[in-house]
Amino acid sequence: MTYLRRYWPFGAVALLAFLPYAGISVPGVFDGPLNSPGTLQLLALCLLFGGLATGYDLLFGRTGLLSFGHALFVALGAYGADVLISKAGLPLGIAAPAAILLGTTVAAAVGAIALRVTGIAFAMVTLAFAQVGAILAARDAWGLTGGDEGLALDVSGLPSGLVGVVNTYKLYWVSLAYLVIVMIVVRRTVTSPTGRVLAGLRDDERRVGVLGLNPYVFKLFAFVLAGALAAAGGVVHLLLVQGADPKIAGSELTLSLLVMVVLGGPGTRYGPLLGGVLYTYLDYRLTHVAGGLPGPLKQPLFVLGVIFILAVYFFPGGIAQLRLRALRRSVS
Repeated sequence: MTYLRRYWPFGAVALLAFLPYAGISVPGVFDGPLNSPGTLQLLALCLLFGGLATGYDLLFGRTGLLSFGHALFVALGAYGADVLISKAGLPLGIAAPAAILLGTTVAAAVGAIALRVTGIAFAMVTLAFAQVGAILAARDAWGLTGGDEGLALDVSGLPSGLVGVVNTYKLYWVSLAYLVIVMIVVRRTVTSPTGRVLAGLRDDERRVGVLGLNPYVFKLFAFVLAGALAAAGGVVHLLLVQGADPKIAGSELTLSLLVMVVLGGPGTRYGPLLGGVLYTYLDYRLTHVAGGLPGPLKQPLFVLGVIFILAVYFFPGGIAQLRLRALRRSVS
């Protein structure tokens, strides 16, 4: 049993990696076979947002920081790579690391300022920075972002293996690789001595200070690391949708990530991942089926909001806590 518990994640990753070779149809769940381009695109987005939610949970669930500016770093990764590829003519191998470095640097600057305050003030400062980024993206700042229409990616600057519908399975693997990297980084962080300090900050920041540690430094570390993971996710999102859109810079994305984390279970190993996958899948499905529904039910966000309220009410602690509750009931 211990062996299975230790190695099942490797089996899960292997199974996910094999999906592009599986021509299995799941009627009512996916529109086509598992290896069809449309289904793989949806699954890739689910994995991507599962990774983004896990990275955001490093702040919210693991450190206790409620940031409303996480979308800024996702947008910097997407727009940064897009501009460097489409306008500067740089190859993906240079543009992607440069965009991630840009997002990390801005995260360090924003965190250095925002973390001087705590609580709701911190949340509002991060929101202010994110709004600035969203406005710059929507207004075509310096002629780089494409305004409201966004900036289409010049695919001639990409490796041929990442271009075209026939290569959707490769982009799916890119999303899977991103998710695996995020899971490993977050897991290594939270199980390290630094991770234990972050948990202490979440539970009682004053106690950490009494122990002679500097809470500001550790919170800044978590903020910058989460920003770097978000920027990397932005690059993956750019590759999946072949462009950068102002919506990715808006506060709605950060709120969606927050909902994903709360839905799955903040501060848990797999909860944010499950929440991100479920939310993204439901958002996609509801967008396609809500057109024939009456009144406000036509709005997918309305339905998702109702689902979120019900989930929080009936499953406090998120999806990840259902197993623990079942175990407690079986023991009692």
